[in-house]
Amino acid sequence: MCYSNNYSMSTTIQTSKRTAQQLRELMKKTGAKSYDEMISRLVSERYHVPASLFGSNPKLKPFTKSDEAEFHDL
Repeated sequence: MCYSNNYSMSTTIQTSKRTAQQLRELMKKTGAKSYDEMISRLVSERYHVPASLFGSNPKLKPFTKSDEAEFHDL
């Protein structure tokens, strides 16, 4: 399972010093290479949130071949 997202944009989140320390300890134990990877693992494993929510709107009908051809640049 892949937990890493290679987004070019980043953001800052505030945590208590205790939470940051807990994240560092978990990173050591699990081998996570970044806070982002560690948080993504925790969210994915605990709450089963997919890495991508693309296509998850139940109100939309599935894409057809012509939709894919129209909106997909090769």
